Amino acid sequence: MKALITGASSGIGKQIAIELSKKGYDVILVARNEEKLKETAKEIKTTAKIIIKDISNVENCKELYNETKNEDIDILVNNAGFGVHGEFVNTDLNKEIQMIETNITAVHVLMKLYLKDMVNKDKGHILNVSSMAAFGPGPLMSSYYASKAYVYRLSEGVKTELKKKNSNVKISVLCPGPVRTNFNKVAGVDFAAPSLSSEYVGKYAVNKMLKNKFVIVPGIFMKITRFFEKIVPHNLVSNISYFVNYRKDK
Repeated sequence: MKALITGASSGIGKQIAIELSKKGYDVILVARNEEKLKETAKEIKTTAKIIIKDISNVENCKELYNETKNEDIDILVNNAGFGVHGEFVNTDLNKEIQMIETNITAVHVLMKLYLKDMVNKDKGHILNVSSMAAFGPGPLMSSYYASKAYVYRLSEGVKTELKKKNSNVKISVLCPGPVRTNFNKVAGVDFAAPSLSSEYVGKYAVNKMLKNKFVIVPGIFMKITRFFEKIVPHNLVSNISYFVNYRKDK
């Protein structure tokens, strides 16, 4: 059994890789930071292969697939991603484009390429890492919320397509709230909401994925939040999100 995890150098991706190795999966770890990938590999209980790749570039995504298409991947974890914080009119356009290419384009390309092989084999599982941000508007992180909504809706649509074909290939989408990872530092935000550890989220995600759960929401607080998001008007959700995303003074 083998799994490929993007963004595996830290945070949720690292913990998912560790948990999958505990379940007996060999892992292929993909990220830009070689040193951190090596640190992750030291914690893997099974065979770990490292691939240094920046998947914010489409050609690099295709290269990654070509390098691993004969590895017989059982699980693809599309985890790589980051956020941009600030008012939309003021945020850096180039950074946002890189975020879109990482959060949306890379997920789209890798999902399509590996899914074709899984469909042909009639087995496999894809875990796309989205966010609670997918379920509503996100002022002060508008482009990030929108990117995660794309991941969620893409996963939802493809799941139905596979079900209609009676395929044994499964899709899951992980939608965590704030997690104590390097994400906050990169995005430049300090969330006004309780956060979970990446260890908890990684373990929870793997266990639920292997049980073929589609939408995976870790933590009681976020489950309650998800419930209210379904019944509360979006203009109110948007105002609440503004408060949650407000960067606290240091």
